[in-house]
Amino acid sequence: MLPNFLLPEQEIRQNGTGPAVEIPAAASTAFTVTLGINRILEQESLDVCIKGSADGEVWGDKPLAAFPQKFYCGVYSLYLDLSDAPETKYLRVEWKMNRWGRGEPTPLFGIYVFAEPVLEGALRAAV
Repeated sequence: MLPNFLLPEQEIRQNGTGPAVEIPAAASTAFTVTLGINRILEQESLDVCIKGSADGEVWGDKPLAAFPQKFYCGVYSLYLDLSDAPETKYLRVEWKMNRWGRGEPTPLFGIYVFAEPVLEGALRAAV
């Protein structure tokens, strides 16, 4: 089973990437990915995407999925379907931050990213 956290809870202050997380061969090809934002300054934005890799080294330019740009604390989820990218064996979170206005020029977010497999029976029931 895929480890649940693609990015453990932490404070971030600059653009970055999370660790490469291996997807076991027997894992589902569909996941619910949850972004939690529990700390934020005003007048800043956060862009988070999920990238995939076949070898854990080459990530490519195009993300597998991306959250809409965020400005507020909250818990946000998206559906990640890897059936169109069967070569994907690793996942990684990437983020970009922006800050504007007065005050401290460095952005600050407290975030985590969590992934859980979607069971095939649940997918059939949803269809």
